[in-house]
Amino acid sequence: MSGREAWRLLVTWAGEPGWNMALDEALHAGADSRPVLRFYTWKPHALSLGYFQRWQQFAPLASEQVLVRRFSGGGAIHHQDELTFSIAAAETHALFRGEVRNSYERVHGLLARAFATLGVRAELRGRDGLASDRAATGMCFHQSTPLDLAWDGRKGVGSAQRRSASRVLHHGSIKLGASALEEGVAVLRAHAPALEPAELARRIQAEFEDGLGCTFSREEPSASERELAARRAGFYRSDPFLRRR
Repeated sequence: MSGREAWRLLVTWAGEPGWNMALDEALHAGADSRPVLRFYTWKPHALSLGYFQRWQQFAPLASEQVLVRRFSGGGAIHHQDELTFSIAAAETHALFRGEVRNSYERVHGLLARAFATLGVRAELRGRDGLASDRAATGMCFHQSTPLDLAWDGRKGVGSAQRRSASRVLHHGSIKLGASALEEGVAVLRAHAPALEPAELARRIQAEFEDGLGCTFSREEPSASERELAARRAGFYRSDPFLRRR
């Protein structure tokens, strides 16, 4: 393992929605400067709004869904039957160096390699539109860009970044199964019916190790990260933040 870059690995299943967002904030803050890869799921299921989205478009869902607002941009995501991941590292890290588009290409390239082990041929969308594109729903998976990862002619990964304080937080949602709020998108269980989040996480970790030449140390969030996450969890689901736009 000599010469391989040391990364942290955090696995936090069934996280409360506000806490999930607050822990990503803590990782972005970077009290521990090592790169970190985190895998997580949500309990209860929730709808996360992008930082710049209008509250009124989603207000009718507030009685049916737990809502949070992310500190990253992009469209809304229904966090149900999926694997969510986040990556935090210095903006000078090889994964994030250069233009923003380059970092998306690198991250999505590693994910595509993991999906290939499941028999899924995932590629960047490129110039062509997708069958999953739909106007005016406000949902991340219904609006695609050339850098989005797709298979079966549909978008299957939704990603966003937050860049500040010389550090980057890239987080994303990978759909295992279908959601009523995200009809028509690509799902991995169409190719791997028994796939569970932990198995997908293992495959992604392996491709990061191989593709980046890194080694992972599985850890728990640090005391300072836990403190920040506990203190800030309520903020991400609070009315002032949800209704800020």
